[in-house]
Amino acid sequence: MITGHTGFKGSWMCVILVNAGAKVIGYSKYDKEENRLFDLCGVRNQIVHIEGDVRDIDHLKKAFEEHRPEIVIHMAAQPLVREGYRDPVGTYETNVMGTVNVLECVHLYSCVKSFLNVTTDKVYENKEWVWGYRENDPLDGYDPYSNSKSCSELVTHSYRKSFFDDTNTSISTARAGNVIGGGDFAKDRIMPDCVRSALKDEDIVIRNPHSTRPYQHVLEVIFAYLMIACMQYEDISYSGYYNIGPDDSDCYDTKSLVDTFIKYWGNDLKCVCKSDDGPHEAGFLKLDSSKIKATFGWQPRWDLDFAIMKVVEWTKCFQSSGDVRACMNEQIAEFIKG
Repeated sequence: MITGHTGFKGSWMCVILVNAGAKVIGYSKYDKEENRLFDLCGVRNQIVHIEGDVRDIDHLKKAFEEHRPEIVIHMAAQPLVREGYRDPVGTYETNVMGTVNVLECVHLYSCVKSFLNVTTDKVYENKEWVWGYRENDPLDGYDPYSNSKSCSELVTHSYRKSFFDDTNTSISTARAGNVIGGGDFAKDRIMPDCVRSALKDEDIVIRNPHSTRPYQHVLEVIFAYLMIACMQYEDISYSGYYNIGPDDSDCYDTKSLVDTFIKYWGNDLKCVCKSDDGPHEAGFLKLDSSKIKATFGWQPRWDLDFAIMKVVEWTKCFQSSGDVRACMNEQIAEFIKG
């Protein structure tokens, strides 16, 4: 079961799992505009698609009761920093109580052997230092979105200690960096902003050119999520909390990210730096991924330059009304080959 399967990362995960022959139960809200990739990739009829809200525990229980999932990957969330400022109550309801409800279902239904809560790199108390945050650093996100995901982490820790320590159900969280990839149409994120401007042949507007983030391709994090869920399914000792970040060389500032996108897009695309006096966002953020590397031998496969090229490849396929599912399948196969 994947919660949030209609979102950007959820859609890529569904395609990967369907291609692998898995039975996928998706549970998520659905919005035609916000979930464009889910419709574009044509995976709806290849999975069990359930439209539901993780805040509705009674409906969620019915889905668990009917489908009895063995592995649950929780990605349903309000995922945007600025939306968190606009709607803090809805953000906390979804990201905190939604996590409580999913974990309560995992607790109630013994069919679940592996649970992974997908959070974010923004769960840490950000001190604007130059080295990466480690899994044992304090959790204390600044803004409502980041803080709600910190709370989601703490909820998971509490449920694990309170209800699962003496069971055979593995419980983990994964804290990934900023994810880019073809088919992300979200508001207020720099790579979708680049894509929208390129498709309209307009200048790309950069709000915070010097903000530095750990960027990585969506396939990096999806395969890492699946690896954790699989390995802890086989061996409960792998339960834990994992950062999933790129190498230090791929922690780009926003201007460098946009310049690389422009290099691959061409067509004399330009960018302009223009602050909109928006709410507080972290200036510098980096993850230390030593733990997942040491535990599983995991390593990033695509550097950021190559990842951005793959975003442009997918977007140009979309722009020309090409077969975006075939493009996704090709990128997945290329990633697997390494």
